[in-house]
Amino acid sequence: MEIYISFSILIVIATIFSYLNLRFLKLPSSIGIMVIAMLFSLGLVIIGNFSSKPLDDFYQVVRNIDFTQMLMGGMLNFLLFAGAININIQDLKEEKWPIIVFSTLSVIISTIVVGAALYFLLDSLLPLAGIHLEVPLIYCLLFGALISPTDPIAVLSILKEAKVSKALASKIAGESLFNDGVAVVLFTVIFSIAQGMGDVHISAGEVTILLLKEVAGGLLVGAALGNLGYWAMKTANDYKLAVMITLSVVMGGYLFASSINISGPLTMVAAGLIIGYKRKKYHTAEEHSNDILGSFWELIDDIFNTILFLFIGFEILLIPNLRDYWETGLICILVVLFARYVSIKLPTIFIPFREKFSTGSIILLVWGGLRGGVSIALALSIPEGPYKEVIISATYFVVVFSIIVQGLSIGKMAKRMKI
Repeated sequence: MEIYISFSILIVIATIFSYLNLRFLKLPSSIGIMVIAMLFSLGLVIIGNFSSKPLDDFYQVVRNIDFTQMLMGGMLNFLLFAGAININIQDLKEEKWPIIVFSTLSVIISTIVVGAALYFLLDSLLPLAGIHLEVPLIYCLLFGALISPTDPIAVLSILKEAKVSKALASKIAGESLFNDGVAVVLFTVIFSIAQGMGDVHISAGEVTILLLKEVAGGLLVGAALGNLGYWAMKTANDYKLAVMITLSVVMGGYLFASSINISGPLTMVAAGLIIGYKRKKYHTAEEHSNDILGSFWELIDDIFNTILFLFIGFEILLIPNLRDYWETGLICILVVLFARYVSIKLPTIFIPFREKFSTGSIILLVWGGLRGGVSIALALSIPEGPYKEVIISATYFVVVFSIIVQGLSIGKMAKRMKI
């Protein structure tokens, strides 16, 4: 009952904030809702200085919701499937090599660069300025692993509003859809080492096998579910049953993927891409004009996106000492952008892609690599310890900057650069 009450409150608040954004702020929906939620949270904190009851009551509502479980174990599956079903798989095929490289090698490069650079700055340079915040290298690498993947939910949401070229949009969207599997494996391995602190020995071969199982397993199972789901939809030829079939693919597919320890997110991406591709290929123009299934998943996408970005805005209430880490937050923003540039630039130098990447394209790929709820969920999943608060705070600074500053400016940058 408590979960029902909490979600009911979130839905009502999300509706009100969506209305306020549409009427007054007129920002892209996801960004506008998050901004209003942050302002609302700050208002509660100010009110709390005079009367703590409103703040305490709402804090309990937010705290009772397990954001990590809510996103990684539920909402992410629906959002990834909804995003993938509307993406043209042919566009991804045309950009397959950049997508493969950026969603695997670039994540690894970024993790290493973020971890090494952050450790050097915190351990060597900040003490010269009188700021002493010692974080072990392994936890800097852990932060690098959770912040390096671009968030598919944030990217797909913002790209709907941004006016960028089809090729660039395909690279950014494709990378964000497929890099979760690599990031989760890296995060799991580094977290195991951090917890064991030398007692855990994980070989490169074991990491490779784990990565192949997560990624390849997720893609294969997702493709099988997508083909099976489309076959059932085609033979049944009933739009109500088609909606139920896709819901079963998402919900049952995630349970199956979890039970055999493969990547649930990649399973959903593959299933969504297959079903979306086959529906576009084999359906007539008249069927597309009356696409009830597409409208259903577009509505699911909008509702869950609204709740997700609303909750990201409310996360500020769960970080009581956020203002104590603003210097670290600013440093992490710069470090993450630098690592993103290195992780994109290096592959374009050493790998002979079919197309040559211009300086403008690289800049937009760097700036379009948005971070979002996945990074926050991974940060919140870290058990209580001496470094959890600084990691969560740094993650929040990077995510908020990424969504608001980068998200609002990517379209204008692309227009100015004529890309």
